[in-house]
Amino acid sequence: MKLFKSVLFLTFMLFIMATFSQCGVSKKLETNAPLTLGDVYYQHWVAGVQGGGSGINIFIPIISNPNKVILDSVYFQGKQAKLEYRNNDVFIGRFQSEINQKRDIVMSSDPYAEYGNKVPEMPKKSSFKLLEDECVVSYKLGNKVKYFKIEKINKKDVSEFMSTPHKKP
Repeated sequence: MKLFKSVLFLTFMLFIMATFSQCGVSKKLETNAPLTLGDVYYQHWVAGVQGGGSGINIFIPIISNPNKVILDSVYFQGKQAKLEYRNNDVFIGRFQSEINQKRDIVMSSDPYAEYGNKVPEMPKKSSFKLLEDECVVSYKLGNKVKYFKIEKINKKDVSEFMSTPHKKP
């Protein structure tokens, strides 16, 4: 019985130590960006039609990329978004906001009438604590994922569109 208690205690302690050892592993920020950036800015946008959407786009222009890194995601204002590559060496991160989104929800006392309602998507939360004008960019260098921080991001005036600004084909 004493042996069983000892084994159980050791197993429990190993489990606790393994759990807390993960707390020390955090995403390490690189001190310098591995490429040369232009004027990074963000801009709020609102569609000009009801239900057309709204959000924030962050623009990260690349001046030179000697290490051939691939930018992957951006963490900005408590949210995370995938970066998409645009012409002229610009990466864009798109964040939707709750304002002016299309709402197709059926509310009824009959539960079968609500069957087609979609479950709302939860935005990906950022794991970084950042100021309003800071972001963290994840990138791939070889097969490793690394991170660097951009500070003092400029805010441009709101853009109004006739519909949601989509990717160009």
